[in-house]
Amino acid sequence: MNKKLVFKVASSIYSRITDGTHDSPEPQSHGKPLITSKHIKGRDIDFDNAYLISEEDFTKINEKSYVDKWDVIVSMIGEYCGFCYVERNDTIDYAVKNVGLYKTGSKLEAEWLYYYLNSPIGKGHLNSIKSGSSQPYLTLGGLRSLPILQPQSSYEKRQIVNILSCIDSKISLNNRINAELEAMAKTIYDYWFVQFDFPTPSPSGRAGVGLPYKASGGKMVWSDELKREIPEGWEVNDISRYISVKDGTHDSPKYTQNGYKLITSKNLKIEGLDFDGANFISEQDYFEINKRSKVDTGDILFSMIGNIGTIYKVEEVDINFAVKNVAIFKSSEKFHTRNFIYMFLKSSDMSRYMVNTISGSIQKFIGLGDLRKIPVFVENDVIIKYSQITKAIFLQMENVKLQNQKLTELRDWLLPMLMNGQIKIKDAEQELAMAAEPEVEYKAQKKSR
Repeated sequence: MNKKLVFKVASSIYSRITDGTHDSPEPQSHGKPLITSKHIKGRDIDFDNAYLISEEDFTKINEKSYVDKWDVIVSMIGEYCGFCYVERNDTIDYAVKNVGLYKTGSKLEAEWLYYYLNSPIGKGHLNSIKSGSSQPYLTLGGLRSLPILQPQSSYEKRQIVNILSCIDSKISLNNRINAELEAMAKTIYDYWFVQFDFPTPSPSGRAGVGLPYKASGGKMVWSDELKREIPEGWEVNDISRYISVKDGTHDSPKYTQNGYKLITSKNLKIEGLDFDGANFISEQDYFEINKRSKVDTGDILFSMIGNIGTIYKVEEVDINFAVKNVAIFKSSEKFHTRNFIYMFLKSSDMSRYMVNTISGSIQKFIGLGDLRKIPVFVENDVIIKYSQITKAIFLQMENVKLQNQKLTELRDWLLPMLMNGQIKIKDAEQELAMAAEPEVEYKAQKKSR
C-alpha cells in the first residue's frame, strides 16, 4: 500500500452521513419520483421505473432526507446493495428511500468516494459490513463506520480523480456520439420504411436513382397485420420465418464468486450491457444454458420482462456470457438484414405490436411465442440498399462501442492500481493516452508489467 494513502473512518471525513425515508408513501399518477435502492444502478438513476409521490410526501421526506449536489447515494438493500451514484445536478427534483447519503460537499470528495466505493478495496469493505443472506442490506451505522482510503495530499487525490473521470467523460461522449449516429440511421429508416419514400430504381437510361416511392404515386395496399398501408407487392410474415427467435434460460442457476456473467433483462441498458450489475455463474451452468440459448456475434438481444424492449446488438467476437429473461433474435443468420431488423425492433410498428401483446399486471412481460409472431415486411432489394447506405453509420457505431469497451477495461484496471498506489500517475496518464489511439494494444502493455 502506498504510504501516501491512509484509511479514515467515513464519519471523520464527511460532516453528515444520513439515509432516505423508511416510510412508504402512496404512489400517485402525478408528482415527484421516489428513488429507492433498486433505482441506484451505478452511473445513472433509473427514473423510468420509479413511482411518483405527492408534493406533500415529497416535502415531508425532504425535511430530513434531502439530496444535495455532490451527495454520493448508496443503495442499502436488495440486488443493487452497495451500488452508488454521484448527484451532479444543481436542481434535485426527487425524494429518496432506503439509500444512504454521504454529504461530501464538493466535486473532488464526491468523485473520490464514488471511485473508491467502486474499487475492489471499497467493494470489499462494503461487502464486509453487509448483513442478510437472501436480501443483503447495509445499515446507517455501517456506512458511518466504513473505512475510506484517502490520499494525504489533495493534489494526488485530484490527479487520480482526473484520470478516472477523464475516461468516464470519454465514455459518456462516445455514448452521445452513438445516439446521434443511431438517430441518423433511424431518420433514413423512417423515410424508407415508415413513409415508404425509399428511392425507386432509376428510369431506363438515366443516371442516379428514381423518385421516392410513395410521394411519386407508388401504389399502396392495406396490411391487416401491420394495421397500415404498405407498398404493393411487399410480403408481411412472422419474423420467425426469416430468422430464428430464441430466449435465454428459464432456470435460476446458483450464483458464484467468479466464472461467466449471466445477463438478464435488467442488465440490458440503452447504452449497452451492464456487466457490473450482472452475477457470475459456473462454467457448467454457462455451457448448459448455451446448449439452447447460445448468443453469437450479430445477434440482437431483447429484454422480455421489466423494461421490455430494451435492445442490444451483439458486436463482440469473444462472447463470455449467457442470458436469462432475454430474447435472442438470431440476425447472425442473415448479416445483410441485421441492421434493418435492429431498426425494425425499435420502430413504431414494433411499439404498436407490443401494446397488444405485453402481459402481466404487476410484472410486465412479453412471451417468446408473441415475439416469434411479430409481423414484419420484407423486400430484399430495398433492405439490401438500406444496409448499403447505412453501412458506414453502423460501422462507426461499432467502432465507438469497441473503444468504449476498451476504455471501460482500462478504467477498471487502473482503478485499483491507482487506489492502492501500484501504478504512478504519469504511467496511468500514458496508458490513457495510448487508449485514445485505436491501433494500440495497450492490454499487452499491462500484462507485461
